[in-house]
Amino acid sequence: MQRAASCAIITAAIFAGTIAQADPVRPAAFVDVASVVPGLVVEMRYAGNHNFVGEPIKGYEHPVCLLTREAADALAAVQADLGPRGLGLKVFDCYRPQRAVAHFARWARDVSDIRRKDEFYPAVDKRNLFALGYIAYQSGHSRGSTVDLTMVRRDDGAELDMGTGFDLFSPKSAAADASVGVEAQRNRRTLAAAMGRHGFRPYGKEWWHFTLRSEPFPTGYFDFPVK
Repeated sequence: MQRAASCAIITAAIFAGTIAQADPVRPAAFVDVASVVPGLVVEMRYAGNHNFVGEPIKGYEHPVCLLTREAADALAAVQADLGPRGLGLKVFDCYRPQRAVAHFARWARDVSDIRRKDEFYPAVDKRNLFALGYIAYQSGHSRGSTVDLTMVRRDDGAELDMGTGFDLFSPKSAAADASVGVEAQRNRRTLAAAMGRHGFRPYGKEWWHFTLRSEPFPTGYFDFPVK
């Protein structure tokens, strides 16, 4: 019944392209992923200052990873898959409210704000971020089944070498980029293979970005806050 209600909301808003909810309460279809994935490391970058904008992003009221139940269950299977190798998952972003996407767009249009250029887009002119596909007016994250993540060692939580940091706007962040080191290339393949075995498809420009193939809300974009 809860799923039917959520689908009705999506159908009503399909022409607007966004989900407009009078009551911004998390739908029952969404869960706290840390409660589903044992040992998940959560570092929600947009809830704090360590991101390309340099400040907390609208809609991230708490550093919680929310996803649809289907995506969370699939991520639990990935975690179990990596476990025998002493590896686990660390998430940087999960469900993203539409208001956060709008915050990114406003930031991208303000070409004078280059506070975090050195870390996140050192070789890219900020004016080209839309054209290059690094910033968009809609995000699959707002559908609730897309996740940004990396791998860590389970014994100490250290991130594996992936060749670039999360959210580096650069061709080096492309999953198949061959200019990064051999170890980083191997780690990217390991992550992509594990995610693929459990139903996720990659985004070629970002090694960290995956979407559940059978996402339950393929056309709806939500805007309830993360809390």
